[in-house]
Amino acid sequence: MVDLFQKKVLMLALYAGEIMMRNGAEIYRVEDTMTHICKACKMDNVEVFATPTGIFISMDRGGDEDDTQTYVKRIKGISTDLRKISQVNHFSRQFSAATLSVDEGMTVLKEIDDRGIYPLPVRLLGAAMISSAFCLIFGGSAADCCISVFSGILGYLFSVFLNKLKINSFVTGFCSCALVAFIALSAASLIDAATYDPIIIGTIMLFVPGVALTNSIRDFLSGDMLAGVARLMETILTALSLAAGAGVVIKLWEILGGGAIL
Repeated sequence: MVDLFQKKVLMLALYAGEIMMRNGAEIYRVEDTMTHICKACKMDNVEVFATPTGIFISMDRGGDEDDTQTYVKRIKGISTDLRKISQVNHFSRQFSAATLSVDEGMTVLKEIDDRGIYPLPVRLLGAAMISSAFCLIFGGSAADCCISVFSGILGYLFSVFLNKLKINSFVTGFCSCALVAFIALSAASLIDAATYDPIIIGTIMLFVPGVALTNSIRDFLSGDMLAGVARLMETILTALSLAAGAGVVIKLWEILGGGAIL
């Protein structure tokens, strides 16, 4: 016989873990949060196993009856939203302090999950600031920084457009960096004070998966080798796609231009 309260607790923990995983949380943080939610409801016999692409949770009340329940949740569409991770962490602490019921907890999680990302103008401003700042760090001139603002905004807009079309993340990175390289090369050929190198490097930093790389290292350090390897490979493939996108355009520009790019 299915214990309805146990099922509600399990679904609450699974939903919390899903939100965290979809928004770029570390494996150990996901497992720890789900375990704490279950134990807050006096369910100590709980086992959680999470990977970057799925979550497995099994628990029972620990009695003589066979009341074990197990659920699996496939994780798709991973992005990065540290704000939602922080909010779920805060919810977990509230729930563990017995200030929320299970039904209230589910309502809170749905509110967190339904909250949108920052408005597009704010994200474009961030893209412009990041690309110009990195351009300056990598030795760009004032003209290069101004151009990188333009290339950063266009490159980010293009990636948003491709994401809405459900294009693979590696293809999105390849195409976005190809566009960035084309803008930088075009600007460098038209403006004497512009140099394409810092413009391309500075703008590409928008798409570098720094959070995924950091999480892979933290997963390794916490003993989650499977998750660490998976995220490390994702990071390497993403970096290769970014480099390939820019490299292909630079090579084509050199061939079609009839000479090496200086």
